[in-house]
Amino acid sequence: MLSTVEVKTVAERRRRSQHERTAETSARLLNATIDLLHDNGFSRLSTPQIAAHAGVSRGALTHHFSSKEELITDAINDMLERVTADLHRFAEDIARRGGSSDEIVDYIWQMMSDRLFYVTMEYLPEARHNDEFKERLIPVVKKFHAGLDAIWMALAARRGADPEKTRTVMNTTMCLVRGMIAQTVLREDPGYFNEMLAFWKAQVAQHFPEEIATETRPASPSRSQSPAARASAATVAGK
Repeated sequence: MLSTVEVKTVAERRRRSQHERTAETSARLLNATIDLLHDNGFSRLSTPQIAAHAGVSRGALTHHFSSKEELITDAINDMLERVTADLHRFAEDIARRGGSSDEIVDYIWQMMSDRLFYVTMEYLPEARHNDEFKERLIPVVKKFHAGLDAIWMALAARRGADPEKTRTVMNTTMCLVRGMIAQTVLREDPGYFNEMLAFWKAQVAQHFPEEIATETRPASPSRSQSPAARASAATVAGK
C-alpha cells in the first residue's frame, strides 16, 4: 500500500505527464499549420489536413483549438516569437563582439527567405480583411520589430551612428527584402538578387563608420622623474 507521500508523488507525475502531452500535441499542431501555410497556402488550409499532418485526431485538434482561425493565429504567433528570440540573441552578439551592416543584411535576407516571408504573404490578405485576425497578430509583430530594432541599435551604438537614421536604414532594408522575396515567386534568379543585395549593402555600410581601434601608446615620462632619468628615457625611445 502506497504512503500519502507516494500517492502525491504519483499524482504529480501524472499531472506533469499530461501537461507534457498537451504541450507536445499543441506544438505538433502549430508546426503543422506553418508547414501547410507555406506548402499549400492559406486558402487551401483545412483543419483535417492540419490534424493529419500533425499526426493527431481531429478531436485532439478541436480540444486544443476552438477554431481554425485561433489555430492559425497561434501558429503565426509561435513562429514569430521564436524568430524574435533569435533576433535578440543576435543583437546581444553584435553588442558584445561588434559586427558589420553586411552581416545584418545577410542575416535578415536568410531569415526572411527561409519560409518566414512566404508564410507572411499567405496570411497578410486575411489580416487585411479580418479585423479580429489582424488584432491578434499586431502585438507579436510589434515584438518582432523590437527584435530587429535591437540588432540595428546594437551596431549603431558600436559605430556611433545616429539612431533615428539607423532606424530608417532598418525599415528601408526590410521593405527592400520583402519586395525581393515576393519577386522570387515568379523569378528564380539568384544572381539577380545577389547583385541587388550587394548594391544595398554598399549603401548601408556608408551609414556606419568603422570602429576605431584603441592604440596602446608609450607612457610619457613621469613629472616626478629626475631630469637625468627623463633624458635617459628619451634616449631609449629614440633608438
